[in-house]
Amino acid sequence: MTFGGHMIHLVVILFASVFTENILLARFLGMCSFLSVSRQVKTAVGLGFAVVFVMTFTVALDWLAFQYILQPFHLEFFRFILFIIIIAAFVQFVEMVIERYSPALYQTLGIFLPLITVNCAILGASLFMVIRDYNLAEGIAFGLGSGIGWMLAIVAMAGIREKLTTARIPAGLQGPGITLIIAGLMALAFIGFTGVLSGR
Repeated sequence: MTFGGHMIHLVVILFASVFTENILLARFLGMCSFLSVSRQVKTAVGLGFAVVFVMTFTVALDWLAFQYILQPFHLEFFRFILFIIIIAAFVQFVEMVIERYSPALYQTLGIFLPLITVNCAILGASLFMVIRDYNLAEGIAFGLGSGIGWMLAIVAMAGIREKLTTARIPAGLQGPGITLIIAGLMALAFIGFTGVLSGR
């Protein structure tokens, strides 16, 4: 593959993971924090950037750990444990940075910031990277795109939910009901692009 062809391949993986293979709306990973933290756009943007940062770097670190620690010693069955340890350590680092430089955002995110550790979208991106046998560059493109796709989805949901605070919603649909309906419609919209781009 030529350099230009390789770059196009990485761009395809990036855009596919953002839109047609969105890890949240097409794979339904990371729904817990998506539904819980999508009440305000400001909070959603802060958490979204944290997820993009964590997902991009942990996919790269997990790839290195898988290629140079697990595979050479035939310990592939330890990948779940090792990936979670790497993710937890990196999230702890991000948490300390946010607490130091943005105390307001740290207070706003509250318990959901350390819960990035158990956000299944983060672990899912690393596992997809292994299953699809991506190289390091492809893994980074996939991790970055998956993080951006997750952030795009939660920010869009937060914007819609802020608008709904002044809308007349039937009593039976208020709260989780209307939120799940919106999430379903968003998922249908993203899944509608399936086949346009493929990151495999």
